[in-house]
Amino acid sequence: MDLSTYMVTKKESIRDIEVKPRMIEVNENKNFIISVIGPRRAGKTYFLYDLMRRRGLSDESYLFLNFEEPVDVRSLDEAVTAHYEIYGSEPVYVFLDEIQAFPGWEKHVYSLYERKRHFIFLTGSSSKLLAREIATQLRGRSLPTYVYPFSFKEILRISGIAEEKLYSLYAESKMRHLLQTCLRKGFFPDIVLGNSEPHKFFREYLDLVIYKDIIERFGLRNRHALEYFIESCISSNASTFSVHKVYNSLKSQGIKVSKKTLYNFQRILEDVSFGIFLRKYERSRRKIELSMPKFYLIDNGIYTYFEGENLGRLMENIVLLELLKAGFMPNREVFYWKSLRGEEVDFVLETSTGLKLIQATYASGRDEVNKREIYSLVKAAKALGTKNLEVVTWQLEESLEIDGEKIFFKPLWKWILSLSSPLKH
Repeated sequence: MDLSTYMVTKKESIRDIEVKPRMIEVNENKNFIISVIGPRRAGKTYFLYDLMRRRGLSDESYLFLNFEEPVDVRSLDEAVTAHYEIYGSEPVYVFLDEIQAFPGWEKHVYSLYERKRHFIFLTGSSSKLLAREIATQLRGRSLPTYVYPFSFKEILRISGIAEEKLYSLYAESKMRHLLQTCLRKGFFPDIVLGNSEPHKFFREYLDLVIYKDIIERFGLRNRHALEYFIESCISSNASTFSVHKVYNSLKSQGIKVSKKTLYNFQRILEDVSFGIFLRKYERSRRKIELSMPKFYLIDNGIYTYFEGENLGRLMENIVLLELLKAGFMPNREVFYWKSLRGEEVDFVLETSTGLKLIQATYASGRDEVNKREIYSLVKAAKALGTKNLEVVTWQLEESLEIDGEKIFFKPLWKWILSLSSPLKH
């Protein structure tokens, strides 16, 4: 398809697409290129469509190119010129989807960026182009915008439940039902919107991650070791993950693989946004990097499909995911804590007002709360010198004072609605 025809027909098709609103903020800046990154199937392209509508962009104000579609484009200069010929002006916004399919993309994008005349957005496939590669190729001139599967606030909006009405009994019960479903099935748009059956979706999702994003992308040969490593990660969800333990297990099976290879697998799984290896909070950055991580999946549905419904682990996972979707960065602003005696706190948040400690538990009443978790919270508060203590529960809501420390218990749905960006803390 010739370029001019593509540009016109593409905008016609975008107008006809049903787009669900996202609550992802982005401050576009002509001094930086915005790279839209996140796990596959999270809706990165649809985020661009949503952004167009939020900004009220007319056809003449933006250029959109998907380089995996059949369009004959030799340079971005050619595309901008074609846009001018059609609409009589240069585009203010330039959206470049699946940029990895455009040969020599980095030189073309950087050349366009240096003119400082456009707001430039780009996405890339994790099977071809990683977030850190985008930053490297664009010489540090890109700013990332993370697109994860839906947040619960977004699902409430999509479902037509206004937050200000959640305190009515009917709205609260409807909301709890939605949250219970998400706790188990996850937040991927295709699952939430009913576009795909969960078993098929997650089986295909894992196959794509293993074969497209990892084996083909990195040219890996030890498929069995990789599959076992991923299975170990999934089963370890919301708990500490030991490469050494996986190494010994593979060795006992007669499978030869080096620890270096396994650590490489760990880095790759983070690169393709399959999960998060959360580090222990320490005063020293070096000690943080050397600490044994806890593993968390990028979506609850993956764990439920492969492991079943462990509500405690799913609860902890959802708390971390909502923190990420609110803008907290893992291993920069979110950590876990563990004492030498083994007391553990699920999450430590670094905020502008100091440290905040959070435990997550699937509890509806005080008698269901593990006392060890509470005393670990008190121990961490004294060790770290903070008074900001929370326990996120399924239903329990109260405050409790133990050993001079006041702890606030808050239901998951209320905790999520009260969650704000780390910049506002």
